[in-house]
Amino acid sequence: MASPIYHCSVSLLILCACPVAASFGQGRQPLTAVQRKTLEGQRKELQKSLGGLRPQSKQDRADAAIYLKGVTWALRYDQAFSSKDMALLQRAIERGRKRVKWLAAGKTPWNNRKGKLALGYVSRVDGSVQPYGVIVPKTYDPKRPIRLDVVLHGSTRPVGLSELRFMNRFDRGSPTKLSSNKPYIELHPLGRVENCYRWAGETDVFEAIADVTRRYNIDPRRIVLRGMSMGASGAWHLGLKHPDRFVAIGPYCGYVDTHHFSETPLKSFVKVGKLPPHQELGLHMLDSVDYAANAGVVPAIAAIGEKDVFFQAHVLMGKAMKREGLTMVNLISPGTGHVIDPVTHAEQMRRIGRYADMGLNSTPRQIRFVTWTLKYSRCHWLQVLGLQQHYARAELSARIRGNEIEVAEPKNITRFAILTSQLRMRSVRLRVGTTKRLLRRVISAKSKGVVVARRDGQWKIIGEFEKVPPFGKRPGLQGPIDDAFTSAFLCVRGSGQPWNAAVHTYSNASLKRFRDEWHHYFRGKCPVKDDVDVTADDVRTKNLILFGDPGSNRLIAQVLPHLELKWSKKSLRMAGKDYDATTCLPALVAPNPLPGGGNRYVVLNSGHTFREAELAKLNYLLFPRWGDWAVLQIDPSWTAEQPLKDKVLRAGYFNEQWQFRK
Repeated sequence: MASPIYHCSVSLLILCACPVAASFGQGRQPLTAVQRKTLEGQRKELQKSLGGLRPQSKQDRADAAIYLKGVTWALRYDQAFSSKDMALLQRAIERGRKRVKWLAAGKTPWNNRKGKLALGYVSRVDGSVQPYGVIVPKTYDPKRPIRLDVVLHGSTRPVGLSELRFMNRFDRGSPTKLSSNKPYIELHPLGRVENCYRWAGETDVFEAIADVTRRYNIDPRRIVLRGMSMGASGAWHLGLKHPDRFVAIGPYCGYVDTHHFSETPLKSFVKVGKLPPHQELGLHMLDSVDYAANAGVVPAIAAIGEKDVFFQAHVLMGKAMKREGLTMVNLISPGTGHVIDPVTHAEQMRRIGRYADMGLNSTPRQIRFVTWTLKYSRCHWLQVLGLQQHYARAELSARIRGNEIEVAEPKNITRFAILTSQLRMRSVRLRVGTTKRLLRRVISAKSKGVVVARRDGQWKIIGEFEKVPPFGKRPGLQGPIDDAFTSAFLCVRGSGQPWNAAVHTYSNASLKRFRDEWHHYFRGKCPVKDDVDVTADDVRTKNLILFGDPGSNRLIAQVLPHLELKWSKKSLRMAGKDYDATTCLPALVAPNPLPGGGNRYVVLNSGHTFREAELAKLNYLLFPRWGDWAVLQIDPSWTAEQPLKDKVLRAGYFNEQWQFRK
């Protein structure tokens, strides 16, 4: 007898909502004035009761605030609701009230519950509340560390009800019936709904892991990453770029690149043809196939249906691994399409379980690590600190032999670190590539390790990790513009007298557009202040996103002398060319030159460089459009009442010293 198969159509998984969500679309009607007034009144009442709680942990409050957030987004972005939708809204309000009542009594009983749970945390990116789901097995004992399986969901069209529909999967029925006997806790991040776990969606996964680790006794050596469809693509993406964070990854039919995937013969797909050179370069930051070599660090147990329309994605990854001298484990389910076959999935989980039982080895004797950007720079006790050129392949290989570390000649790398604290070494003996001399260094007890750089054609230890001042592009400050929205940021609008009215109107419209898109698609309130209200703590702790010109925004005036451009009331000079400053303005990202801001970005006149047209359509289209900088021209006929359209005259990347490339 054939085994049952869990079916979900390709169009639903990749483009729209999950099957549960799809059923909500039947018989939807606009709210009557009375219904909307009632729901808004209940929402405001819940908001008031949350605000009236005595000072408590923001994270505990988040467990109630997720319901308020879900109702708020549903009422703002959805115009019609089915009877099931209405029940979902009412259930969320009741759940929120119940949790507020417990919090007011100083209790959080859900933290001791087994089975399925909807929980939340406060994101450091924008201060928003973000939900996630967990499944806690009956056998969980807080005294014993437990394995954690991070399970990434498939594609779902972002709508107002997205949070509530997601949470409903973990917030129904009796705890006893929903408990499992599996030897691990499951974490289901929302990932800010629909972005293939890129950008703030990537941050969400790691913030959710951190929050679950705060609540439960998670074994950090046994964290598994897996998912299906978009979730599988996320597993490839995060697993291969953070290969030291997971004991194993289990992608079940997920795409691994942009160009080939866009050519899938589905009517709704948009083919990504030949792109401008700077956009092609940016794909190396995202396409997980470029990081195939890192499957030599983190075991990847993939699975896919024999007739899956996306079958070639795993073929592509298999070929990439073969070029790296690796053999891809790809379990193929006979005769099945884009579905999870229980038999194949069980075998995938069995193999993953073998690695999880052994646990992660954080001090392997040999490492080979490949990256294309300093955003993904670390692998166990190795970290890449500088590149010759971003978005070109860089490789760092090292092994421990006796009391020496041997490093093969680094490729496309100018400096790197040996994190000796992880190896518990107080002294290091090092041989690097063609440098014949043995490098030696005694390391202080509190140091993380040593920095090695190429000087005068030879590799040299230039100091301890904490004592070598950072310079140029470096991990966490490498661009592109879009990277500024993956950690804490603050948009800053100008309050002064603008140099040019057209630029001022355009920058205000650009800020409004970004605020709207962030709220709708990244599911948070975009933080905004006037330039006169920005504090020293803001400069120190947040990426500053500055809108306006040096006349309207005093922070732009302060950073301008330190940036790679010349900007006056009449002219703008970027990348060796002059532009009319009355109709053109710059967009760029750079390290913040203000006092105290050295570990943060400053951005001029840009939110994300992809727009609603991409955010509302297909997640593989969310790649950087401008790189590190762009020159924007304002259409003289454009008015603030019209939709904002960007005319990009030039765009590209800075070199490794944050200068325009020649």
